[in-house]
Amino acid sequence: MKRKPIVALIYDFDGTLSPGNMQEFGFIQAIGQTPEEFWTKSDQIARGQDASNILSYMKLMFDEAHRKGIRLRRSEFKKFGQHVQLFEGLRTWFRQVNDYGAQQGVRVEHYINSSGLKEIIEGTPIAHEFKHIFACTYIYNENGEAEWPGIAVDYTAKTQFMFKINKGIFSSRDAKRVNESTEDDKKRIPFPQMIYFGDGETDVPCMKIVTMFGGNCIAVYNPQNQEKKAVAEKLLRQGRVHFVAPASYTRDSRAWRIVCSIIDKIRAEAELRELSRAK
Repeated sequence: MKRKPIVALIYDFDGTLSPGNMQEFGFIQAIGQTPEEFWTKSDQIARGQDASNILSYMKLMFDEAHRKGIRLRRSEFKKFGQHVQLFEGLRTWFRQVNDYGAQQGVRVEHYINSSGLKEIIEGTPIAHEFKHIFACTYIYNENGEAEWPGIAVDYTAKTQFMFKINKGIFSSRDAKRVNESTEDDKKRIPFPQMIYFGDGETDVPCMKIVTMFGGNCIAVYNPQNQEKKAVAEKLLRQGRVHFVAPASYTRDSRAWRIVCSIIDKIRAEAELRELSRAK
């Protein structure tokens, strides 16, 4: 029986699926700060210690929550996730793309590859749409409270997850199988069957890998933010991405038309490969 090609849609989160950083939709307000105050403090920690920006914001979240008496449990993070604002059309986007793929004879899977917090993303109303969420997370003690960063995902660390998706590895901890040599026809999702969505320069390493190996990249931008649009257009000029689109995910959006056309292309290429093997 002929195996259906799998098409992976891989999304950054902040700025790509949501118009802001996920911490800005509940957590920062709960600790009594403004986004500007929180991110300034986080940047000061990183600069002052020459430290990772990701570990700095995770430490600051931990410290400020404890200062306010907020217990950082998974359930609390998920509550914050319920308030994260999403771009237009996302509530129906995934089902519609899945249905279109099925009509074209391909299987569509969705993934998150983010420097945000997995626990917050898991609380959003779209969390169930993803095959896997690769993102930062904490280690929890016996009382279920966060006590230490478990995974910190910066812009280069995100690239490892592209190879894990490629090979069908869903463990963030795995460092063995992902580095083993695997024949191309044994890889679960070839790079040419990947579509990467990102909004900024921190996505460039992932975009570089996907484009280098024959996949497609889309730079999306908040249509209300001209600076974000300029960044997306810069990525297009630099050859980092193939397409630019407003971060709207409705059925009449540019993003929809681009994704459907790429799915058509992937299906046609799969059919041509089958014909080339036939005698």
